[in-house]
Amino acid sequence: MRGEVLWTPADDAVATTRMGAFLRAVEAGTGIRLDGYHDLWRWSVDDLDGFWRTVADQLGVRWHDRPARFLADPSMPGARWCPGGTLNWAEHCLGPEPSDPSAPALLSRSQTRADTDLTMVELRDLVARCRAGLTRLGVVRGDRVAAYLPNIAEAAVTLLAAASLGAVFTSCAPEFGTRAVIDRLAQVGPTVLVTVDGYRYGARVVDKVADVAAIRAALPTLRATVLVAYLDPAAARDRVPGAVAWDELLIEAGPLTFDAVPFDHPLYILYSSGTTGLPKAIVHGHGGITLEHLKVLALHHDLGPDDRFFWFTTTGWMMWNYLVSGLATGSAVVCFDGDPGWPDLGALWRLVATTGTTVFGAGAAYLQACRAAGLRPHDEVGTSSLRALGSTGGPLSADGFRWAQAAVGPDVQVQSMSGGTDVCTAFVGMAPLLPVRAGEISARCLGAAIEAYDPAGRPVVDQQGELVITAPLPSMPVGFWDDEGGRRYRAAYFETYPGVWHHGDWVTFSTDGACVISGRSDATLNRGGVRLGTADFYAAVDTFDEVLDSLVVHLDPPADDLGGEGELLLFVVLVAGCPLDDDLRRRIGARLRAELSPRHVPDRIVAVAAVPRTLSGKLLEVPVKRILSGIPAEVAASRDSLADPSALDPFIALAAVRPPSS
Repeated sequence: MRGEVLWTPADDAVATTRMGAFLRAVEAGTGIRLDGYHDLWRWSVDDLDGFWRTVADQLGVRWHDRPARFLADPSMPGARWCPGGTLNWAEHCLGPEPSDPSAPALLSRSQTRADTDLTMVELRDLVARCRAGLTRLGVVRGDRVAAYLPNIAEAAVTLLAAASLGAVFTSCAPEFGTRAVIDRLAQVGPTVLVTVDGYRYGARVVDKVADVAAIRAALPTLRATVLVAYLDPAAARDRVPGAVAWDELLIEAGPLTFDAVPFDHPLYILYSSGTTGLPKAIVHGHGGITLEHLKVLALHHDLGPDDRFFWFTTTGWMMWNYLVSGLATGSAVVCFDGDPGWPDLGALWRLVATTGTTVFGAGAAYLQACRAAGLRPHDEVGTSSLRALGSTGGPLSADGFRWAQAAVGPDVQVQSMSGGTDVCTAFVGMAPLLPVRAGEISARCLGAAIEAYDPAGRPVVDQQGELVITAPLPSMPVGFWDDEGGRRYRAAYFETYPGVWHHGDWVTFSTDGACVISGRSDATLNRGGVRLGTADFYAAVDTFDEVLDSLVVHLDPPADDLGGEGELLLFVVLVAGCPLDDDLRRRIGARLRAELSPRHVPDRIVAVAAVPRTLSGKLLEVPVKRILSGIPAEVAASRDSLADPSALDPFIALAAVRPPSS
């Protein structure tokens, strides 16, 4: 049964939203009559060349050389976009001189130092100075500029400056351990590293000087280190010998210019989670990111000059790159560095209220935690400025939707979406012309040819299938770094269904295009030959007031147990003081049986202090299964990529006393 409708567009949405204006422009330009969003989506994937050309024209792409064709070759992999076209992503974020010099462009909030608010005039000046400083350090087009920075103004300035001159930006959040940083940056050979000396995470002081020294020593390509004295401005310079001070980098004023680069020129390098093996270094291009982010931010989020856009993220998650692109819509961008739970879970909601944020996004796990804690931000801190609440990084349960509508605001649109680092965007999400149902993602995004495939590679509706992309998106990677011939790139996405991008999620589409993501297909539970999606478990278990978080895995039977069904294990994190007694185990099992099926009832329920998540909040279901199946922990998962490395310990201990799986 589908979830109830929680939000509906205003009657005049076609007249008042940027997507409505886009729809009318398409009708005027093509002579095609479009009856709402679904017709618009169908046209967008049937005529990819015409759609992306219209995006560029209507949303103001600033070409230096305009391409004659947009999609010159639609084959996958290897689609060719905009041959001959040149542009620069940073130019779209910083644009022409603003009409209102006093309007804020970037608001930076931190638990380490005082607030930093920048107008567009001030931001443009800092980027011009940073560009001049990088040039003095010898940075030229194609060089890699690495950041080991929190989500602060200096990180955005560095990205914009590097992009303006055609250098390739890459970043790691400072909560990454040294091994995780070196595993990433050593692959791409940066010439400049911009770093902090440390930071505060709530009440905790985190000194990073020793880590910075280890990272520098492991990167022989470095020609310079730039130090943002963030934790201890008075002593930082002496503790990072040979570093160039940030203020020194910015000492020289200069004109703000934007080098014209080819459409697929590398803009930045993102990394896969790296929970197992070396992270993939995923290269994204100027043109693809410009087109895609203008489309999704301006049309799907309906962002514009009257908005303030805030996403809770670190510089190690693609949502930070997505956030900075908000500048290209004319919105002010809000950055935050610190502990979202300090001094309590209301911290981010107070930030929303004090900054006048209109669109706020976070990982689904954070929103679920707020629901479990009983927060009511609308009543407690006032969220009247907020018109939309974004959620990604994992499925948001139907109860999470209902909580948002009741506790954040009845007129707030829940913008649940899903995509990935691989494409640096969402390919299913929300639209200002569509209603929101509890537990559902509203639609396929414009220009995204998304389907659910059955095991034979046939599209299915109203049944679970593999999420695939059947036609190219401009923000698909330029490639992987140092992947001669594209072998690893093809293996990552195109081996399962030749010519079709296989993403690795379970999805169920309704006939109206709405969908439910059921978790990673490589984490699927297979019990007695029946596939069970992990998201179904979490939607049911996380409704218990006693449960803060959960993780479920199915373990294959031991090799000598022929015909056995294996063991279904549910791990729960409980509210302090709540015991995992027989009554709670019985109630959890009964709810899973009633809401899902008898096959969903765990063989064992185990309480743990925390479940392992990546730094961007994604559950480590597959690594946990591998550990419990006897794979050494150091092979199954990289601790440096985890939000809490100690969260693996209970699973390692359990593996030591469990018979090996087949």
